[in-house]
Amino acid sequence: MKTLDVITIGRAGVDLYGTQVGGRLEDMGSFQKYIGGSPTNIACGTARLGLRSALITRVGDEHMGRFIREQLVREGVDVRGVKTDPERLTALVILGIRDEEQFPLIFYRENCADMALCEADIEEGFIAEARSVLATGTHLSNPRTEAAVLKALALARKHGAKTALDIDYRPNLWGVAGHGEGESRFVESAKVTAKLLGTLHLFDLIVGTEEEFHIAGGTTDTIAALRAVRAVSAATLVCKRGAKGAVAFEGAIPDSLDDGQSGPGFPIEVFNVLGAGDGFFSGLLKGWLDGEAWPRALEYANACGAFAVSRHGCTPAYPSLEELKFFLKRGVVRPDLRNDAELEQVHWATTRKGDWSTMRVFAFDHRMQLEQLPGFTADKGSRFKELCLAAAREVQGGRPGYGILCDNRIGRKALHAASGTGLWIGRPCEWPGSRPLELEPELGPDCGGLETWARENVVKVLAFCHPDDAPELRRGQEATVQRLYTAARRNSLEFLLEIIPSKVGPVTETTTATLIRQFYAAGVYPDWWKLEPMATRAAWAAACAAIEENDPHTRGIVVLGLDAPEEELAESFAVAAGFPLVKGFAVGRTIFGVVARAWFEGDLGDAEAVAEMARRYARLCTVWDRARVGARGHVAAR
Repeated sequence: MKTLDVITIGRAGVDLYGTQVGGRLEDMGSFQKYIGGSPTNIACGTARLGLRSALITRVGDEHMGRFIREQLVREGVDVRGVKTDPERLTALVILGIRDEEQFPLIFYRENCADMALCEADIEEGFIAEARSVLATGTHLSNPRTEAAVLKALALARKHGAKTALDIDYRPNLWGVAGHGEGESRFVESAKVTAKLLGTLHLFDLIVGTEEEFHIAGGTTDTIAALRAVRAVSAATLVCKRGAKGAVAFEGAIPDSLDDGQSGPGFPIEVFNVLGAGDGFFSGLLKGWLDGEAWPRALEYANACGAFAVSRHGCTPAYPSLEELKFFLKRGVVRPDLRNDAELEQVHWATTRKGDWSTMRVFAFDHRMQLEQLPGFTADKGSRFKELCLAAAREVQGGRPGYGILCDNRIGRKALHAASGTGLWIGRPCEWPGSRPLELEPELGPDCGGLETWARENVVKVLAFCHPDDAPELRRGQEATVQRLYTAARRNSLEFLLEIIPSKVGPVTETTTATLIRQFYAAGVYPDWWKLEPMATRAAWAAACAAIEENDPHTRGIVVLGLDAPEEELAESFAVAAGFPLVKGFAVGRTIFGVVARAWFEGDLGDAEAVAEMARRYARLCTVWDRARVGARGHVAAR
């Protein structure tokens, strides 16, 4: 039994993608950071499509190397083959989108970590686990990396794995073009052609553009080049033709490319060709390894390539399997896929990272409530929130499923210290107690302040609202939430919407469900909902139905506390836990309220405050966990 579907071998770097579109690279003012390198992109692309993927490469012993490793894990890629080089830096690429035809880029790969890959990095047991091994042409350009690739291919053959090659020709990485010609895709070179022709017999599948087959076959006549490759290799050859799609040749090469096997193409706008080939190969591998006929595999490939050319970045653009199925079933609604709201919602929702199936959240994002306590000062408030974080981390103990809500105004030190701890981190945006809703001034009128937020922060906003609100009030609050939500998505931040109708008017079993539908109708699709406790199953069922009928991919619901005693929360948990969409709780004053008053008045020390809050938080976690187990047992019994 094979435990991996594909192992890719070769480049791994960090792409710094110019944010501005339509200008020179010289004039870029900001950049988005993504993982990159053809085999790295393909490992991620195939993982998103449900294949068990792994990567063999090297990264530096520094921040960028750790970023690659951590992002691969988030994408579901096996990183056992990713070695850390103690001497060399991780490769970087700076690139941009000038227009539909110009995509300037600079490779920073001088003696970089991934080019130090060697035979010792290739472990037979690891290769033996894979159904297929994919190599890329760049790693045939250096004797050391070539030896590693050849060893991997030999072991793949020994253990019955299929082998694939992405020709991936970058002239300057072969030393036949200068640093300023990173955008170049073709320079004739007899040396490169000889090297490729000497290895093509080792592969079962070879994929390249027409220009890449030109370098492999030693001629700019595409048919002649394919026949030159066929003369040394029995592999299936897949030739990418840009807007014309791609064709596959299993046997003799015909007189016309049009006579090859092909799959349906997609009429989409070309926005960014960088990384499109890696997306294409990801879809192709999905079809190939699933045993699909070539027309079907090419349909997958063309669709994945279409996603890539229509979006910013490489790996972030690739679809999930659910998104691919949705797209193939529904088809193209508008050619600029990145502006297709329905498709982008599916993309966002099915490529989010992290397992938050259980949410035990200590909420200490309160500002007004602390500011009103006797003895409060900004410095003491900041210190108290650090104690809250210490209590949260003590209960967390490095385990998953725990989180905090913490503000930036009073709790900045705690908020920053929480980064990288494994905690889920929510951060409030509303001005405390405001109705109509107002946002924290630090966000700015266009919510541009979100650009400075850590990517792991979740945008949280509380709206005091009710279905019976006057139309003008409702429109104004929905517009504020919508503006914040749009800015959150623009900055790749998850969004939590908290609604509390009980503070505004009388509540029935359908009040919350009605509000939920109103926000969806306003174009707001929260990743998370934070809802006040509801006493009946009917009320929870109505709320869950309102969410699921509008967004089947939502992260879920957390239950807020409203300073309720633990006994009341236990009762509400017992009801809420019976609904799978309710993932946990986000409770604050029940945990810290009494402690905060005593601490600010000087009646409780730091250690005692942390211990008491940890005790209360841990007990509440136990209450929730028991409620969830009890609910599941009740369902099983039925």
